[in-house]
Amino acid sequence: MTRDKAVERIQELINILNEASKAYYDDASEIMTNYEYDRMYDELESLEKETGIVMANSPTVNVGYTVRSELPKVQHEKKMLSLDKTKDRDELRAWLGNQKGLLSWKLDGLTVVLTYAEGVLVQAVTRGNGTIGELVTDNARAFKNVPYTIPYKGRAVVRGEAVIRYSTFNKINDAIAEADAKYKNPRNLCSGSVRQLDSRITAERNVEFYAFTLSSAELDLTLRSEQMEWMKNQGFDTVAYVPVDENSLLDAIDSYEKQIPDFDIPSDGLVLTLEDLAYAASLGTTAKFPKDSLAFKWRDQQAETVLREIEWSPSRTGLLNPVAVFDPVELEGTTVSRASVHNINIMEDLQLGIGDTITVYKANMIIPQISDNLTRSNHIEIPPLCPVCSGATEIKEETGTKTLVCTNPECLAKHVKSFSHFVTRDAMNIEGLSEAGLLKFIGKGILKSLPDIYDIEEHRDEIVTMEGFGVKSFDNLVKSINKSRQTTPARLLYSLGITGVGVNTANIIARACRNSWAAIESLTADELMTIDKIGSVIASDIISFMSDDDNKQMIRALLDRVELDENFEEAGTALAGKVFVITGSLEHYGNRKELKADIEAQGGKVAGSVSSATDYLITNNPSSGSSKNKAARELGVAIIDEAEIIEMLNMERKGD
Repeated sequence: MTRDKAVERIQELINILNEASKAYYDDASEIMTNYEYDRMYDELESLEKETGIVMANSPTVNVGYTVRSELPKVQHEKKMLSLDKTKDRDELRAWLGNQKGLLSWKLDGLTVVLTYAEGVLVQAVTRGNGTIGELVTDNARAFKNVPYTIPYKGRAVVRGEAVIRYSTFNKINDAIAEADAKYKNPRNLCSGSVRQLDSRITAERNVEFYAFTLSSAELDLTLRSEQMEWMKNQGFDTVAYVPVDENSLLDAIDSYEKQIPDFDIPSDGLVLTLEDLAYAASLGTTAKFPKDSLAFKWRDQQAETVLREIEWSPSRTGLLNPVAVFDPVELEGTTVSRASVHNINIMEDLQLGIGDTITVYKANMIIPQISDNLTRSNHIEIPPLCPVCSGATEIKEETGTKTLVCTNPECLAKHVKSFSHFVTRDAMNIEGLSEAGLLKFIGKGILKSLPDIYDIEEHRDEIVTMEGFGVKSFDNLVKSINKSRQTTPARLLYSLGITGVGVNTANIIARACRNSWAAIESLTADELMTIDKIGSVIASDIISFMSDDDNKQMIRALLDRVELDENFEEAGTALAGKVFVITGSLEHYGNRKELKADIEAQGGKVAGSVSSATDYLITNNPSSGSSKNKAARELGVAIIDEAEIIEMLNMERKGD
């Protein structure tokens, strides 16, 4: 295996293993057997030893997370200058002249300088003002793809850009209902993530690092491309680049421009850097810019169109966000017909009016924005009533920003959490309905109560034209909705969002009622309190919910749209109080879920990891060096194989 392939395989293994760990420990699901996990873990360890590269997010190391009260300031060894720039292609080519260069993306994030000593990451500093930066070493160790150790044992200083991808940015923003709380762009989110006082938050944001300059290392390299290759071999992801000369430069720019619509990493242009390191160094710098590099900024493509409508998009806090709807125009290779206006201040500054001729563009060639209003009729009417509930609206002003809010506390948009809870995996398990999507449907009047989710096909023509919903995504959503119609009383009970009724409580109640929905609905407070782990508070909340007339009507409508599996098997009690952990591959059971179901049917509990509370570790490979086997031996936990647990289960069945 070549070194490049080895580094690529290391990152692939890390991603797979981390995903498997998250699924196992956080989501209580299983995407691979323990045997597969251990095999991949061993392969990763072997490759790390072979290459000398250990990534900071590798499961073989645990750098931990830290919380600081402030970020210390650090002075850079050399002043970090910004780049001079141009938007003229011919000017860029003239600057290159007869020299050779490297053309790369100009990533739009936060520049960070990493220092390695004896092969270990010892310092990370932000660019700051170019002279003084902030120390973010702990946070850099939490970046998704930064090497924790590298093969080179001398001192090395690597400069690069910390970024958050658009896909990650959109996922984070989709989870934030309030428009004024959403992050404005990936660069701001990245900057805040890198400069967090709690490195755990940095890790959760999936910050990535792309190296673009080797600032210092005792190496005999003469070309910038050799530096880039050297950084790749040390385990760094580098900014994508191509070699160019004055004859190939313009074609290379065109090639980059074609990639923009599908490029997931924020970028605000390109960087042209001289290839010959000695020649580049001889040029020196101006007071503000280095002379060996020049930034190329894209010219914003603008288009004229006509404003047709201002939509007021709801949020769960009651905020109504203005969205401009205009005649479709082509921008940067895609059709655009909507743009957020953000708040009333911007709407007033642009003096917007229906029918006005406006110019629109894509900020950084991605996000649609209104750049100007050529007509400025200034006659947008602020709606006096909420488009969702018809409650009264009110303009609020905080820190100089005017926003429109719905004053009705019972506005359906403010209760979107009940919809988002209903579709979660442990409830009705409907994929494809984020909170942002649910709010769009609520705002359009498509969803007024939970049962309406099952009638969504009636609105197909309208939904497939909505932003974020095409024919394919709508069809997938309908499939997921129809699949969820086959459910259980426990899932339905949990999906209603009754205070205090979590997954376990819903299962306990359903089992106590022998999976009869009619029995669940007819429970009295006294009957509820006879059920294990149900106290007076939860019982009161359940009775209050079930006796409400609106809730009764909603449940009846749901029962008309779903099919409940009310089959019930009496559970045994012989394994009650016993805690089991399952590891490795199984021979007699198809998967761990089947064995887990049998154990729980006899009153046992299956945990995800070995602890002092574990009674049995089930494994068909008791001599394995896996972490669970080691933990079981250290804690004196009984280790049994599949045949033994089957024998225990059969004995208990005979005794039932």
